[in-house]
Amino acid sequence: MHRREIPLTFLMLAFLGTTEGTCTSRLHITAFEGEPFYLKYCSFSSERENKSTTIKWYKNESRGLVELNPSNSPRIILHDYVLEFWPIELNDSGSYSFRMGNDTHDWKLNVVGRGKHSCFTEKLVISKVVEVKKSLHVACEHSYYQKPVNRTLYKDCQKIENSKNPFSKNAEFEDQGYYTCMFFLRHNGKLFNVTKTFNITIVGDRNNIIPVLHGPKLTHVKVELGKDIQLNCSALMNEKDKIYWNNWKENENDPNIHEEEGQRIWTSEGKLLASKALIIKNINEKNLNRSYSCSVVGKEGIDTKSFILLKKDVIDIPGHIFTRGMIVAVLISVVIVCLVTVGVIYRVDLVLFYRHFTGRDETLTDGKTYDAFVSYLKECRPENGEEHAFAVEILPRVLEKHFGYKLCIFERDVMPGGAAVEEIHSLIEKSRRLIIVLSKSYMSNGVRYELESGLHAALVERRIKIILIEFTPVSDFAFLPQSLKLLKSHRVLKWKADKSESYNSRFWKNLLYLMPAKTVKPCRDESEVLPVFSQS
Repeated sequence: MHRREIPLTFLMLAFLGTTEGTCTSRLHITAFEGEPFYLKYCSFSSERENKSTTIKWYKNESRGLVELNPSNSPRIILHDYVLEFWPIELNDSGSYSFRMGNDTHDWKLNVVGRGKHSCFTEKLVISKVVEVKKSLHVACEHSYYQKPVNRTLYKDCQKIENSKNPFSKNAEFEDQGYYTCMFFLRHNGKLFNVTKTFNITIVGDRNNIIPVLHGPKLTHVKVELGKDIQLNCSALMNEKDKIYWNNWKENENDPNIHEEEGQRIWTSEGKLLASKALIIKNINEKNLNRSYSCSVVGKEGIDTKSFILLKKDVIDIPGHIFTRGMIVAVLISVVIVCLVTVGVIYRVDLVLFYRHFTGRDETLTDGKTYDAFVSYLKECRPENGEEHAFAVEILPRVLEKHFGYKLCIFERDVMPGGAAVEEIHSLIEKSRRLIIVLSKSYMSNGVRYELESGLHAALVERRIKIILIEFTPVSDFAFLPQSLKLLKSHRVLKWKADKSESYNSRFWKNLLYLMPAKTVKPCRDESEVLPVFSQS
């Protein structure tokens, strides 16, 4: 598709998206027996603009592909890009295909039966974690079926009388359980019901932690008389906890010592990473062999560490040896500066060459399953179609097929309907990297837990490294957790479609540099230029 056609295409898709509901982008789907169900295809190519293009739906039977049409079953209805079942049955399980010109898409559908003693099935439960005293919000809504006849809310399959939609209250521990929304739809004179179940877990207040200072409890620091020194004290603590320096004022108020105001940075879990420095200027004999203590205090406990200043031994050097040493030191410094400059400029290329030359593979013994978990906007809307395609098509095509890495992509690798929160946390723990595909529309309820879980593992537990890909320029990062500011700048990559397409582009080299070292076997028969999106 030519670039001048993209705005018009997106405008058409935006209109169609508002009238036809959300797309079915997952490859593996689970459905509930006896309920209405639909598959919807969303195209981002110019085929959709061609009204004469024939649209066909197929089911893969034992004898091959069988074209679907209303004559196959009165339960099946075709609306161009949508395949509807009224209702879906167990024998509808199987593989389905959409064909429209050069556009194709396949789904694997699994229909599960309704339990005899339950109003829901565990395979189709959406998990949510709510802190006690925080808002418990359950909205009985459906993006595709816009006009239900009635809505009913159940808790543990017991009807909640006089419940409003959306159901909202301050969470208590007894509110934990399974909340099932039941919608009623009228079709051809019959009533059908659609269910949606949430597993609500109520957890205690996670804001309070035991404050702890970083580093050893006692540190000896060698200093020179007449010089200045800065002693740093940092701690992970709660909002109301205090961090301060104390013992240096025991005997007298030293005029050459002062305490800085300190800094505080919020983490994604609502904790504070605080630091405060003690500045000692023009060190004298009184400052030596004394304990300078730093403490963090909160209702959960207290932690203290100390610094003791020791005089550094100074050795006199003869003049001629000093002169020769200075000359050698200058020459060595010049060489080192040159080497460092070359190393900084070509750091990525040198590291990648070293990995290739030594065949280094750091993934063999760490027990991880995936090289990276990809976090991206899951909603397949027209305005974020390129972002979605980059995450689920371009990244796997390059990193997996060309460079031999193994990615975890939620829509592809996770069976739908499971306990999503626990499963996401487990998948992140099994991954060596967390790749965040960031754009203006990235932050939503669907990715917030992935981001916060990954930041916790990266900044607190230090068990995973984060790679941030800025897919579209983002001028305001206020919507993101402030703890992202702790990421090193070289871990933020900018995608530029016109400059990043080649496998040898700086973007892919920088991404490989941030990925774990691994023995790879590039596909020699692949094109060296990566097509980002289909063009006509």
